[in-house]
Amino acid sequence: MIARLMAFSVLCACSALSFANEYKAGELLVSQPWSRELPAGLPGGSAYFSVTNLGDDGDRLIAVSSPRAQVSKLHTQGVSDGLMNMTHVTALEIPAHTEVTFQPGANHVMLSGMEEPLKAGEQFALTLEFEKAGKVEVQVRVLPTEAQASHGTGHVH
Repeated sequence: MIARLMAFSVLCACSALSFANEYKAGELLVSQPWSRELPAGLPGGSAYFSVTNLGDDGDRLIAVSSPRAQVSKLHTQGVSDGLMNMTHVTALEIPAHTEVTFQPGANHVMLSGMEEPLKAGEQFALTLEFEKAGKVEVQVRVLPTEAQASHGTGHVH
């Protein structure tokens, strides 16, 4: 009986870890990693999440990678002279005591060269590398198109 109870406890703990929505790297908390479902034939996509810096020192997101994409890059997006533009950046600041949100139309991770389109219900690994906090691997949930409106606000707190 005790062996069954222990096995059940381990199974529950492992299940909970596989559905985690928050990941810690040093004083940084990465929350709610998600991506969009894509139609067949699109070789790229984006990943979104929030990073909260709980520490007294700023940090920088300096690299991203995923086995799902041949190329992963940090991008910012905004409006300049009335036109929407997207810019590749080598790093993004994560100031002390702030939350930085990555979402459509703002900061995001661009994923290029994917062999298969992103499908709702699946997850994929994304590694974030911070200058001070180091690397953390997160699981990005791919959401159906209709669920995307409820994610992110596109601002820095």
